[in-house]
Amino acid sequence: MTTRILIAEDHPASLELMRYLLTASGYEVLTAADGEEALAVMRAERPDLLICDLQMPKIDGYEVLRQVRQDPGLRHIPVIAVTAFSMVGDRERVLAAGFDDYQSKPIEPENIISQMEQHLAVSLRVRR
Repeated sequence: MTTRILIAEDHPASLELMRYLLTASGYEVLTAADGEEALAVMRAERPDLLICDLQMPKIDGYEVLRQVRQDPGLRHIPVIAVTAFSMVGDRERVLAAGFDDYQSKPIEPENIISQMEQHLAVSLRVRR
């Protein structure tokens, strides 16, 4: 069974970079362009991990996280926040909100896969 990662991101270039990196690393990638779509995909597909932009149309990443954590069928899924906010204190605020991890934009290709894999069970990590 392939490990599935949902990327919720409204910026096309960021989405394509993350999709490329994850696909090239052997993961199945699902995508959503806004928060409502992210929640619909989460409920329908039950991915193994969510990478979620904080600033998206319709529903922001904080509200996506809130709804994921309230859903007994989804609350166990790790959620990594991705944001252009990278000021002092932003990481702490994101983690305090309940995200499992934080990645600032621009995405660092050499770090995103190892960071994401820290939140997957060993059995879900793609063997390289």
